[in-house]
Amino acid sequence: MPRTDVTVPTEDGDCRATLHTPSSPGARPAVLLYPDAAGARETFAAMADRLAQLGYTVLLPDVYYRTGGYAPFDPATALSDPAERERLFALAGSLTTPMVLRDADAFLAFLAERPEVSTDRVGTTGYCMGGRTSLIVAGHRPDRVVAAASFHGGGLADESDPDAPHRLADRMGAHVLVAAAENDEHFPPEQFDRLERALISAGVRHTMETYPAAHGFAVPDNPTHDEAATERHWSALAALFATSLGG
Repeated sequence: MPRTDVTVPTEDGDCRATLHTPSSPGARPAVLLYPDAAGARETFAAMADRLAQLGYTVLLPDVYYRTGGYAPFDPATALSDPAERERLFALAGSLTTPMVLRDADAFLAFLAERPEVSTDRVGTTGYCMGGRTSLIVAGHRPDRVVAAASFHGGGLADESDPDAPHRLADRMGAHVLVAAAENDEHFPPEQFDRLERALISAGVRHTMETYPAAHGFAVPDNPTHDEAATERHWSALAALFATSLGG
C-alpha cells in the first residue's frame, strides 16, 4: 500500500505522521489509527497498510511529537525492564486529554483538506492506550466520528478518572466496538460492565466482547500477540467500518 510521510500542523507544533492509501486511486473515507503506548512504529505502519487495503485513507500520527524525538521501545522488553517500563509510563502519562483533543482537531482538519479523503465523516481505532484515545475522541467530536473501535484498551471506565470514556457515552454519535482482553488489569471486569451499562443507558450502538487472548493481542510485535485474536479483530474492524463508514 502507498505510504506518504506527512506533517500535520497542530497548536503545539508539527506532528509527524504517515498517510496510508489504497493501491487504486480515488478518494476514500478516512480513519485515524492511534497506536499503543510504545508509539507509532513499523508494526503500526503495516497495520495502517492493511486497513488502507480495506478501502480507507489512514492517518497514523506520532502521538509523542512534542518530545522532539525519543528512543524507540522494544515491546518485548518495555514492560519487563524496570527502567524501560518507567520511561514508557512517563511518556504515556505526559499526554493529557486536552492535548489529545487539540491533536484530534488538527488531524481531522488535515484529513478534511486531503484529496485522498472523500467525506468529513471519519472512523477511529486504537490499541491499548490508543483504544482509550479512540473513544475519547469519539465522545468529544461526535459530529465527525461515526465509528470508533478500541482493542485491548485500558482505563475505559476507571471510576477515579474524570476523563474516562464511559463518562462520554451520552455524547457519542459513533457506532462503538470494544474488544477486551482476558484477565486484563488495565480493563478489569468491573470496568467492562461499567462501560457497557453506560453505552446501553445512552442508547449508543455498540458491540463489546472479550477475546480469549492477553492484553496486546492484536499488535504483531507484542510478546502477547495472538494470531487467531488478531484475525478476529480485523474481521470485526472491517465490519464496523463497512457498516458505519462505508468505503
